[in-house]
Amino acid sequence: MNELATKYNPADVEEKWYAYWLKNGLFKSKPDGREPYTVVIPPPNVTGILHMGHMLNNTIQDILVRRARMEGKNACWVPGTDHASIATEAKVVNKLAAQGIKKSDLTREEFLKYAWEWKEEHGGIILKQLQKLGASCDWDRTAFTMDEVRSKSVLKVFVDLYNKGLIYRGVRMVNWDPKALTALSDEEVIYKEEHSKLYYLRYYIEGEDKYIVVATTRPETILGDTAVCVNPNDPRYTFLKGKKVIVPLVNRVIPIIMDDYVDIEFGTGCLKVTPAHDVNDYMLGEKYNLPTIDIFNDNGTISEAGGLYIGMDRFDVRKQIAKDLQAANLLEKVEDYDNKVGYSERTNVVIEPKLSMQWFVKMGKLAEPALKAVMNDDIKFHPDKFKNTYRYWMENIKDWCISRQLWWGHRIPAYYLPQGGFVVAETPEEALTLARKKSGDNSLQLSDLRQDEDCLDTWFSSWLWPISLFDGINHPGNEEIKYYYPTSDLVTGPDIIFFWVARMIMAGYEYTGEKPFKNVYFTGIVRDKIGRKMSKSLGNSPDALELIKTYGADGVRMGLMLAAPAGNDILYDDALCEQGRNFNNKIWNAFRLVKGWTVDEKLEQPQTAQIAVKWFDAQLSRTLAEVKDLFGKYRLSEALMAIYRLFWDEFSSWYLEMIKPGYQQPIDRATYEATLTYFDALLRMLHPFMPFITEELWQHLYERKEGESIMYARMPEAHPVDDEIINRFETTKQIVAGVRTVRLQKGIVNKEPLTLQIIGAHDHTNDCVLTKMTNLSSIETIDEKDPAAASFRVHATEYAIPLGNNIDVEAELKKLEGELKYAQGFLKTVMGKLNNERFVQNAPEAVVAMERKKKADAEEKIKSIEESIAALKK
Repeated sequence: MNELATKYNPADVEEKWYAYWLKNGLFKSKPDGREPYTVVIPPPNVTGILHMGHMLNNTIQDILVRRARMEGKNACWVPGTDHASIATEAKVVNKLAAQGIKKSDLTREEFLKYAWEWKEEHGGIILKQLQKLGASCDWDRTAFTMDEVRSKSVLKVFVDLYNKGLIYRGVRMVNWDPKALTALSDEEVIYKEEHSKLYYLRYYIEGEDKYIVVATTRPETILGDTAVCVNPNDPRYTFLKGKKVIVPLVNRVIPIIMDDYVDIEFGTGCLKVTPAHDVNDYMLGEKYNLPTIDIFNDNGTISEAGGLYIGMDRFDVRKQIAKDLQAANLLEKVEDYDNKVGYSERTNVVIEPKLSMQWFVKMGKLAEPALKAVMNDDIKFHPDKFKNTYRYWMENIKDWCISRQLWWGHRIPAYYLPQGGFVVAETPEEALTLARKKSGDNSLQLSDLRQDEDCLDTWFSSWLWPISLFDGINHPGNEEIKYYYPTSDLVTGPDIIFFWVARMIMAGYEYTGEKPFKNVYFTGIVRDKIGRKMSKSLGNSPDALELIKTYGADGVRMGLMLAAPAGNDILYDDALCEQGRNFNNKIWNAFRLVKGWTVDEKLEQPQTAQIAVKWFDAQLSRTLAEVKDLFGKYRLSEALMAIYRLFWDEFSSWYLEMIKPGYQQPIDRATYEATLTYFDALLRMLHPFMPFITEELWQHLYERKEGESIMYARMPEAHPVDDEIINRFETTKQIVAGVRTVRLQKGIVNKEPLTLQIIGAHDHTNDCVLTKMTNLSSIETIDEKDPAAASFRVHATEYAIPLGNNIDVEAELKKLEGELKYAQGFLKTVMGKLNNERFVQNAPEAVVAMERKKKADAEEKIKSIEESIAALKK
């Protein structure tokens, strides 16, 4: 190995080791006799580039996978991408538009040729970017939701569900996206609070000079009104029974219907009924056999059926119709009104409820085993607070609209016969056989059949992901599906708990009779330091690759994980990555210090080093047990903090200081070997979190063979710990801190030896440590201290340091009182933060821990100063 550089430069290390891991096939997995540990990547969209959410999600997956390898498991992390129908088709349409080509001028085949070209050019970008992060995926297994295996799986499942009667086709009210020109599922609609207007319209009673007032937020939909409904128990409107009213401006005569669906207290108590454009109106229309008038074209403009404002955009019509109603004296009044409006998650345009012929999956039967599995913890959610969200959705589940009016995606395998009706089959050849059988016409040719134009919802392929990645749909019970399935851990965001997690569980039980994964770890949403969700429009989302360039992948990974408790939002700040980079430098410098020592084989091990080795061995073992427990509870952020404290505080600040030989002096063999062993253990503990620097230093620790990697070094195991060793040393630490505080307060330089006096009980086991760490000339027990001595307490024992007769009592008192005032003010500021419940709940754990440490230090300092003042005043 080459000599270590003086400073740690991530760029020199990261590319080198990633190439080494790939060259030696260290990420690959094949079924063998070991316990499998399987993770499937939530497939990012082929349109995607690495953002902070991806960074967090994939860092967590990599941590879990790397740790599993080091526990001796056969870890298999399967990567892949999602074809993302709506997003990708939009990208291709925009690219073609820039070249002056309209989608409508192309055949389906021509358009798909462009789409595949776009996918080949852009589709792998995000996976390459994940490599920069250190993701240890088995890249040979990379899958795509529209590749041959996955596509065949999707069609097979569609046909199977259709044959089971779980897929049906029908006209239903759907959420229509006028920009993407496709139906959406309920889960793809985001409701936003808006400041709207409530329009009060006059509907004249047919044949009378009277009118009733109907309130609506969407006056443009009067073009599709086919009834007005009132509650039969509303005394204001009993006179309307059997009468008809005239739709304002439109002059269509429509009936009054009476149904207790109408809330007497809401609005005017009169409800306009537009069956084609409102889910509840549609149900009333079905009940009372009302006609349905679809007034919108697919792009949100008014259709010919609307009769007025033909071709105008729906929102332009809203403004114009309000003016026209006012001019015709048909507008009673307009009020400000706050309501929730549904937006397309994909295109961010207002959705339109629309009657449409679509394909649906019946969800009731599929949901039953999936609900039970999560409720009885057969599948565990971390944190488990998401079980309630899951249960509510599953208990109120609606049929899933799976057809999309797009070309990019899996085309629905339904084939229409010339004389009407259709057949469903995996291949055109099978469809022809079924069509001949169904029609009784053996002369039918493939050219006589017309395949459905729509494609399937993207989630219809990704709900099969844990099964289809191991080809378990096409070849049930194959060697890989038997070995790797069910997968171990799924890491995902709570925002796709319905889109993806619930549906994968349903598909798992339907097609394997088994859960698809054992645990689901929900990450939080990455927000900026003032709590805003990161987005391009706000300009508050840092460039992920630039962060890696600036702080190194290990620094960024650590920065994210310090602030990432499961299920809670992450308040991201570059300072966290800075902390990660500083930790890298700390590890690097500590390693260079240790490897720079010369060993003298003849030297005996000093007593201080013996104590240090014994103590750190116990401390290491205790932390190993703590970290194992935290990983078992999926508290990864806390596990990292425990290792961070072990390295920074215990190993660097205490252990290395205790064993460090004098300047240019050698170290004994026993202590040196123990130190290398501990460094090895620390690097292994850190490796899942910080893979690059740990590989670099582990390779320098001892001579290694080509192909060896820390990735396959076993995670150290904890052994029983003698708590007395640790407790005794904690007391020693406090005494050292007390002496150092006195030196600081009194301006006594470190090279000046001090006498430490003890008043009370004291364990002398670690006195040699005290002597070395604080430069003591002697330690003595006394009955009463000199008033001029500086003192401090540790537990019930008082420790004093004589300062001689040269002390100016008045000046010292003045100085101490100033220090006391400052320390009290500092404590007040810290307590202000810690007493703020919002800060404690939302700030990263590392930040809260730092504030608590400041509090403890300040309280200790105040106590020490007060005791010194009291002693001087005696």
